Amino acid sequence: MKNIQYTVEHEDVDKFKEECGVFGIFSTSKIDAAQLTYYGLYALQHRGQESAGIAVCNDGKIDVYKEMGLVADVFNTEILNSMVGNSAIGHVRYSTTGGSTALNAQPIISNFKLGSIAIAHNGNLVNADVIRELLEDGGTMFHTSIDTEVVLNLIARGAKKGIENAVVDAIQAVKGSYALVILTKDKLIGVRDPNGIRPLCIGKLDDSYILCSESCALDTIGAEFVRDVNPGEIVIVDKDGLRSINFAERTKCETCSFEYIYFARPDSVIDGIDVYKSRELAGEELYKSSPVEADIVIGVPDSGIPAALGYSKASGIPYSLGLIKNKYIGRTFISPTQELREKAVSVKLNPVKSLIEGKRVVLIDDSIVRGTTSKKLVDLIRKAGAKEVHFRVSSPIVKFPCYFGIDTAYRSELIGAHKTVEEISDFIGADSVGYLSIEALLKTLGKDKKFCLGCFSGIYPVSAPMEAAKDRLED
Repeated sequence: MKNIQYTVEHEDVDKFKEECGVFGIFSTSKIDAAQLTYYGLYALQHRGQESAGIAVCNDGKIDVYKEMGLVADVFNTEILNSMVGNSAIGHVRYSTTGGSTALNAQPIISNFKLGSIAIAHNGNLVNADVIRELLEDGGTMFHTSIDTEVVLNLIARGAKKGIENAVVDAIQAVKGSYALVILTKDKLIGVRDPNGIRPLCIGKLDDSYILCSESCALDTIGAEFVRDVNPGEIVIVDKDGLRSINFAERTKCETCSFEYIYFARPDSVIDGIDVYKSRELAGEELYKSSPVEADIVIGVPDSGIPAALGYSKASGIPYSLGLIKNKYIGRTFISPTQELREKAVSVKLNPVKSLIEGKRVVLIDDSIVRGTTSKKLVDLIRKAGAKEVHFRVSSPIVKFPCYFGIDTAYRSELIGAHKTVEEISDFIGADSVGYLSIEALLKTLGKDKKFCLGCFSGIYPVSAPMEAAKDRLED
């Protein structure tokens, strides 16, 4: 009998897509801003793999280079050496609003009365279409289909008031989630939405200030973490240092809970919460609510591993590295044909059969969206010889789509929206399925804090588009 390698293509379509990552740096000294931004974006690559771009300012002139692809594929030494300047912003993108095209890659740049301005955005504006239509009716031309350009044109519209007032006015017209970095000829500006749904933090490297989506990007370039940008805060960095404007009266920090469950790198700290520790605690809480007798615990690489370690710690069941991930699958990977899939060609994940054969396995993943990947994972473990497969999920049941910068399925495609836990277990072929409760999730994150739990509860911190934006624009 042939020794066949059974594998599964860990389909991205069955995961919540990462949103985007932003990075900005400003210095009054001579630094290589483009190089530092490159390494910052490299650290944020997990937040978006479709396109990458950097805008750099040199003597008041802003140049942008951006292309489709990973950071390391888009930039090389020659390109970076040509991008001279003491301030820069950068972006890695996964498309949530607007298609996946080079035209929609960020940062985007515009020239108007205040001079050149470049902007990069992580998040999603729920009233972007309303504002776009109003601006177009007033004669504004749009060159992309992304909501970032809506903000850029709003700023341009108020240019005569000065850049800071223009940004304040623009931000007060939009609604949704956003972490923005804006580059002008003499300033770096960061903005976080009034609910703090998308993360943004401040760092310092010598006399340079940095704004970025996650603290892991600061660690990569040797910068010191200063603090998180507050919800409803505009941070302005220029030759005089750093100052801020609070543009919203009613603010509350409701960071997206999936930042901690899946999106963020485990070595990041967001709004005072250690991402790795929160995932490990989720595994411990998962065992308390969904215990099972088993021989080994396996985590689905990479985000399921901390929770698996936590489950192992709480249960006393040994943790095993039972799934090996091929880390060299890039965005240009050619998916195998159906014929090759049927022959079980090794693609992205491969089980360690010697650890699994004859064992009762607890398999832990961070979430189930459609259930198709979970089904393949269970089948993969069974074909490796597992006696039992108990699937455990280190987040609550996903029942609702997200409107704030995460590409989620329609509700009809979310398996948790129309099937019971027992039905989900039957669908994916597991002996049992267990989820973390919302209460247990909040316990792992800190009960004194609030979070966006919309995809679990259907209750969102921001409602549908309001007429308020229209009223402001028509004043």
